[in-house]
Amino acid sequence: MSRILVLNSGSSSVKYRLYDGDDVLDKGTVERIGEPGGGPADHESAVREIIGRLDLTGLAGVGHRVVHGGRKFSEPVRIDDAVVTAIEDLVPLAPLHNPANLAGIRVALEALPDTPQVAVFDTAFHHTLPEAAATYAIDKTTAERYGVRRYGFHGTSHAYVSRRVADLLDRPYDELNTITLHLGNGASACAVQGGRSVATSMGMSPLEGLVMGTRSGDLDPTVIFHLRREGGMGVDDIDDLLNHRSGLLGLTGANDMREVLARRDAGDPDATLAFDVYCRRITGYVGAYYALLGRVDAIAFTAGVGEHAAPVRATALAGLDRLGIAVDPARNDGHGDRIVSPDGAEVAVLVVGTDEEREIARETREVLGTA
Repeated sequence: MSRILVLNSGSSSVKYRLYDGDDVLDKGTVERIGEPGGGPADHESAVREIIGRLDLTGLAGVGHRVVHGGRKFSEPVRIDDAVVTAIEDLVPLAPLHNPANLAGIRVALEALPDTPQVAVFDTAFHHTLPEAAATYAIDKTTAERYGVRRYGFHGTSHAYVSRRVADLLDRPYDELNTITLHLGNGASACAVQGGRSVATSMGMSPLEGLVMGTRSGDLDPTVIFHLRREGGMGVDDIDDLLNHRSGLLGLTGANDMREVLARRDAGDPDATLAFDVYCRRITGYVGAYYALLGRVDAIAFTAGVGEHAAPVRATALAGLDRLGIAVDPARNDGHGDRIVSPDGAEVAVLVVGTDEEREIARETREVLGTA
């Protein structure tokens, strides 16, 4: 089988996986990039370190995660100079992530000039959103001029998880309606209808939607104007507040759900409120997406919180029995990929471990014709 190297660059880390078919030959994460006393000085150094330590004999291709593909990229593409330029042009839409993604691409192209490389976009899975789902109700000319629309994120994860649900239920992927809940430090919901994203909670940026570790999620835009006018806060200060000092962190001082749960269990009122706000937002999106889909076959929880926080799963879906949605307490407390709904439930509720790197490898092979 052909070997594929996957580079998944975040704002301060790079995950890597070396695959031979479905087998993982090597893997790891370089963390704390650019932090004082931390890891490598920058993403270029991190990727050089990764490539230098791996045995890349027989390498057929490199797959790169790119967060934002805008309206230009609706599917994975083989990387050339024009693709690199287009990703650069999209930096204003993803200023924290696309530069890191580009750094990894440039180093890999330099170090492995004869190896084909593929960009896999987080936003691509959501290109199937209906225009009514992607369009914000603001002045049309202004929106078109500045690229204001819903793009959605976590697409690679939602694609993998929804496909994995079909496998676990032994159902055809193109016939299944699934709500996927990617709950990590970043969090998003997605309605997947027959393998196509038709609604997702993140918008023009990853700030919209669910409550997250440090991001507010849905917010009345007037809050921004109010903070500017009454609080004298600058645009950058408000940006920092909503992206880095809100969510669980803003409500409790901790962005880790494990700590929030421990403090909630100890009777901390701030943690209790934060947990309730977090779960209530999920409940609202599940109900909305149920209405949009008309029929829901499965709900899947994934990522760090989704996979490991049983109280979140139970609370977020509590009271939805009339919709055929329920969680079995004994199954909910288990481990690994599994169904956690009761036998005979109208809607299957599952826990599925996401694997963005495996999905990137799969899509890279498809582009290169080595699948």
